[in-house]
Formats: sequence, C-alpha cells, structure tokens
Amino acid sequence: MKRIENAFEHLLFSSRWLMAPIYLGLVLAMVVLLVKFAKEIFGLVDHIMTATGSEMIIGVLSLVDIALIMNLLIIIMFSGYENFVSKMDDLHGHQDRPEWMGHIGFSDLKIKLIGSIVAISGIELLKAFMNVEHTTGEINHQRLGWMVGIHVTFLFSGVMYALMDRLGGKGH
Repeated sequence: MKRIENAFEHLLFSSRWLMAPIYLGLVLAMVVLLVKFAKEIFGLVDHIMTATGSEMIIGVLSLVDIALIMNLLIIIMFSGYENFVSKMDDLHGHQDRPEWMGHIGFSDLKIKLIGSIVAISGIELLKAFMNVEHTTGEINHQRLGWMVGIHVTFLFSGVMYALMDRLGGKGH
C-alpha cells in the first residue's frame, strides 16, 4: 500500500510540469502585446501632427497600459514558475536577474496582481475621462459610472487583500 501511496505522490508532484506550457503561453501573449504596442506607437507617430492633446495623452496611456500588463505577466511567469514548477537555479548568478526573483511568494503575488489590476483599471478609467467630451448620452455616462464602480471595487479588494495579508502576519 505504501508503494501505491508513493507512486501517487510522485504523480501529483510531477503534475506541476503541466503548468509549464501555460507559462510558455504567457510568453506568446507578451509577443502579441508587443505587436499591439508597435501598432499603437506607429499610430501615435502617424497622427502626431493631427492629433489633439487629449488624443496623444490617450495614446500614451494605452502604451503605459500595455507596459503594465507585460510587467505583470513577467512577475506572474517568473514567480509562478519558481513557486509551482521548478527553481531557476542556473540564473542565480546572472547579472540581469531581478532582485525580487525567488522571493515572491503566493501571497506577495496576489498583492502584486491586484495592485497591477488597480493600476490598469485606473489607466482605463483615466482614458475614459479623457474621452468624456466625445461620449454623450445616458448609456455612455452609465458606462462611465460602471467603470468607476468597478475601479472602486478593485481598489477596495486590493486594500482588503493587503489588510488580510498584514493580519495574517505576512505583511512587511
């Protein structure tokens, strides 16, 4: 019976490698976002003389939004892989290895994730406010209200996650 238990435990432990293709998929998602970033920046440069100030700001905010999402993907890929699949031992001496790599636990990852979601939501909300002059009618203002409500919900969730983390004794 102990042999069956050991075999089952090894199977469970080995199943962590099923996550590896997921992290590879996130790398591909970053490539897609890079293409989207290039499209946005070329569109911005193409309309540099004809765009209004608010259109330029919205374009730059879109670039910042993509950068935040890509940063979030890097954090998720590195910390998720190291926490759940395998340690990246060969990279410990690499000069470009991020300082936080190997030190972000699951709780820290949740806090960084919700923080990034709040930042991304805030940028989307700011873009909507910058575009408010082009949005008339009850439906568009109702959409803006929903966006504010969702952003406040994300913000409240982030504060609650951080509070729970601190109460759990894991806060720094």
